[in-house]
Amino acid sequence: MEACNIIIKTNNLPPPPPPPPFQSPEPPLRPLWHIVMVAAVAAGVQFGWALQLSLLTPYIQLLGIPHSWSAAMWLCGPISGMIVQPIVGHYSDRCTSRFGRRRPFIAGGAILVSIAVFLIGFAVDIGVSIGDKPDNTPKPRAISIFVVGFWILDVANNMLQGPCRALIADLSGSDSFRIRTGNSLFAFFMAVGNVLGYAAGAYTKLYKFLPFTKTHACDIYCANLKTCFFISIALLLTITLLALTTVSEDVYHQQTSSETELSEKKRMAFFLKMSDALKSISKPMWMLLLVTCLNWIAWFPFLIYDTDWMGREVYGGGLNGGDMYSRGVHAGALGLLLNSVVAGVVSLGIEKLGKVCGGVKRLWGGVNLVLAVCLAMTVVVTKVAEGERRFTGDGKSVQEPSSGVKGGALALFALLGVPLSVTYSVPCALASIFSIDTGVGQGLSLAILNLAIVIPQMFVSALSGPWDELFGGGNLPAFVAGATAAAMSGILAFTMLPSPPPDRVVLEKAPMH
Repeated sequence: MEACNIIIKTNNLPPPPPPPPFQSPEPPLRPLWHIVMVAAVAAGVQFGWALQLSLLTPYIQLLGIPHSWSAAMWLCGPISGMIVQPIVGHYSDRCTSRFGRRRPFIAGGAILVSIAVFLIGFAVDIGVSIGDKPDNTPKPRAISIFVVGFWILDVANNMLQGPCRALIADLSGSDSFRIRTGNSLFAFFMAVGNVLGYAAGAYTKLYKFLPFTKTHACDIYCANLKTCFFISIALLLTITLLALTTVSEDVYHQQTSSETELSEKKRMAFFLKMSDALKSISKPMWMLLLVTCLNWIAWFPFLIYDTDWMGREVYGGGLNGGDMYSRGVHAGALGLLLNSVVAGVVSLGIEKLGKVCGGVKRLWGGVNLVLAVCLAMTVVVTKVAEGERRFTGDGKSVQEPSSGVKGGALALFALLGVPLSVTYSVPCALASIFSIDTGVGQGLSLAILNLAIVIPQMFVSALSGPWDELFGGGNLPAFVAGATAAAMSGILAFTMLPSPPPDRVVLEKAPMH
């Protein structure tokens, strides 16, 4: 019996150029379940991110971290993404380990995430054991441990996610359909991780499953946080171990000509290689970076301030006392849960939605316009909430908003799950597809795309506060600016972003007897 031969028909496309020195020759297609196993790692990563978004703000207050430190901490994600992902992408494209190119980085990232989560969860206990007073705030030693863990966590997440997406592209070969499917599955498992993380964070008696987490230094809230993080570590390590043991990689042997080797020796610094990669980016990739940049200028204000918007603008928190702000934040957490559920469902149908819309670029452009409308509607919901706002009989506290206002706000959260699922999937799939026939490896290509995500985050983090103050405070000015950026992103996706090349049709010849 002969082995199956794989024939690739390119629908009258010119033959692709020889593979670049850091990209393997045409890899064989792997079973779809291999792609599913690698994509599932996203659930473990996103579980921890959901805990970070939903639980760390009160924990920071428990430690007594100054506001100036808080701003510096939330910048560490974009900064580490700007530095770590390109370096990891570059070296994962060239890694010659006997375990494969991507798997050593995925394993290292998972171990670092576990260490970081342990430091964050036990910061109070470690701080008290080395000199902090349990009843005093701030706790300087605990803060130092927490900040170190927080930075390690962001570095490790960037070290983990980039190689996972690159491995999905490697396992897909040159099959554009599989690349899109793999990134859709990645987005689906991100949504699954979000749902599990928000649900775990909302359960206030979780610490009873691990009673040793409650100590004299760590109250019930802190014990719940530690328990959630233990679950996060167990989930991430289990999924990562399953993926790395069931999905193998071929050992990469760098195949270069003597001229290429000489050229590589002349490049003495990574950043020179990064500059060369940027110079070799194709026009489609540059347009993808521009649309992605505008897209994340739109997204980031809402991702930062969504629960704060519910607490302040929708529920009227901070007006005449009362507990409306915290109740609004809890309602915002419910909105995030609905958002994640919708994103997970939609991510499974992105391929079909793309066909209905006439292609993935039209789908992305359309959902960016949906994003613009939703961000603009936050103004409408806020004004209605202000117009209906009522105070208690003594005039000292705000009453809860009407069911119509709450329903409208939660509906926006849910509807935003549609563009969010596409944002987590389509840009990465297009980056992998555009890089197939270029000299930029999958790891570095996705790292360059990440620059178009983290630079807008830094821009928004630095300017959103002064921008809001310029227009009287509150979250609406940043949301309106985001709506404008989303509309521009959608228009450019429709008009300027090139369509990806036609799918390569992969036919498998039946075995001969």
